[in-house]
Amino acid sequence: MDNKKSDIGLIGLAVMGENLALNMESKNWQVSVYNRTVIGVEEGVVDRFVNGRAKGKNVQGFTEIKDFVESLAAPRKIMMMVRAGSAVDELMDQLFPLLSAGDILIDGGNSNYEDTNRRVELSESKGFLFVGSGVSGGEEGALNGASIMPGGSANAWSQVKPILQSIAAKTSDGTPCCEWVGPAGSGHFVKMIHNGIEYGDMQLIAEAYWMMKNLLSVDHEEIASIFAGWNEGKLRSYLIEITANILKHKDKSGDYLVDKILDAAGQKGTGKWSVINAMELGMPLGLIATAVFERSLSSQKALRETASHSYKHGHLQAVYNKPELVKDVHSALYASKLVSYAQGFAVLQKASDAFGWNLNLSSIARMWRGGCIIRSVFLNDIAAAFEAKEKPEHLLLAPYFKEEMRQLLPGWKNLVAAAVREELPVPAFSSALNYFYSLVSEKLPANMVQAQRDYFGAHTFERTDNLRGVFFHENWTGHGGDTKSGTYNV
Repeated sequence: MDNKKSDIGLIGLAVMGENLALNMESKNWQVSVYNRTVIGVEEGVVDRFVNGRAKGKNVQGFTEIKDFVESLAAPRKIMMMVRAGSAVDELMDQLFPLLSAGDILIDGGNSNYEDTNRRVELSESKGFLFVGSGVSGGEEGALNGASIMPGGSANAWSQVKPILQSIAAKTSDGTPCCEWVGPAGSGHFVKMIHNGIEYGDMQLIAEAYWMMKNLLSVDHEEIASIFAGWNEGKLRSYLIEITANILKHKDKSGDYLVDKILDAAGQKGTGKWSVINAMELGMPLGLIATAVFERSLSSQKALRETASHSYKHGHLQAVYNKPELVKDVHSALYASKLVSYAQGFAVLQKASDAFGWNLNLSSIARMWRGGCIIRSVFLNDIAAAFEAKEKPEHLLLAPYFKEEMRQLLPGWKNLVAAAVREELPVPAFSSALNYFYSLVSEKLPANMVQAQRDYFGAHTFERTDNLRGVFFHENWTGHGGDTKSGTYNV
């Protein structure tokens, strides 16, 4: 290796970091790496990487942050792959004194978008540029091509674009799954919603597996075959593909491993953030919220075991027509996934309007077509819907999806009804179906809710026989006053 300056530096050599570094190097970029911590006494993380997977490659390793920074060509580009939260701020405090005007920091972790808003402003106040970039694809994507969602300091894009697009996944037409998202923390907001949709997808697939496992006399191999078949059609996606592989996988004893995995799911927070921010924006994200809460409930294993003994329940032992039930599960899964994506994109549009980000929803859909965990074939249809001359007010109102939902609805209803009869939980399928029915209902019982609010709290209401935006208060008891509460929505 010569002593020329590196094209980019990467800090953080955990799974994602070291694979991204190897990906960059494979695209003919010279990479400098640095890690803040050491493992063991004899060999540090950097030495292990440089003398292991990166041996003989165009990668320079550093154990001193000053030497690491000085090894980079100007303007310096430093990608931080460290744990979200205070670790990012601490690292930035270490880097700031070593940087020069115009240098660029890239946060590739799952940071909260509000933290990224703050970091962009802070960096720019010091003469630096900051990019908050969502990166999706796990270990495989980091090494072979991820979906990358950069946002932040607009002037940084021309500098980091060649590198980020080179390491991004490519669609069948060669388009990189990486485009500039927008200002401030928009890149991390988009990644947050991506992860929320991921939570929903995983819960829906789990419910589909559970229904087939409990209502049909089929073994793992047959369920795996069903998922593999679905992966050849409209449900083709990464998560459907790996589900088929998981169902067939056996441990060393020859047993199916999935049956030995404890039914307690973990979570790291991005799904929860999606729900919290949707609530702040006043947008329904019920399916993803259900997926988050189901993970929380699953972790209460001991409580569920106790409750299962307190409330005995059982199946009706009905005989189901296998092809018809499988078809209904497919309809419920596909329709519910469309609801999940529709809710997610609606939140993105609301955030774009609220924060002035001018997000390109079609571009985001196309960025998710490859590399990322939620990559699905129907993202092409979503992108096309948002590119249409007459953009839909809601994704499920786009002509293509209206027709899809009409065809899927009968099987979707049958599946949820069967689950209720059999006392099997399908909370995500049910949440999606109820959202759909609420969405397409011209009238909802919210008039009663608003009447109750006005009765006990003088929160006022609008009338069907008057203009929108004109509010009234009723003296419901006959002995109340005329004072009313102000009108606003959280």
